Amino acid sequence: MRMWKLLGLAGLAGVAATGVVVARGERKRRAYTPDEIRNRLHERVEQSRS
Repeated sequence: MRMWKLLGLAGLAGVAATGVVVARGERKRRAYTPDEIRNRLHERVEQSRS
């Protein structure tokens, strides 16, 4: 029974850690303005052509 409790706690900690990583990435993506995103995409296209 104790092993199942440990596995459950480990799983819960993994889910929480994944949520933190996803939230951090989302915050970075939302920090860009539409103009910044457009400029970055144009830069990538130019880099792929050369």
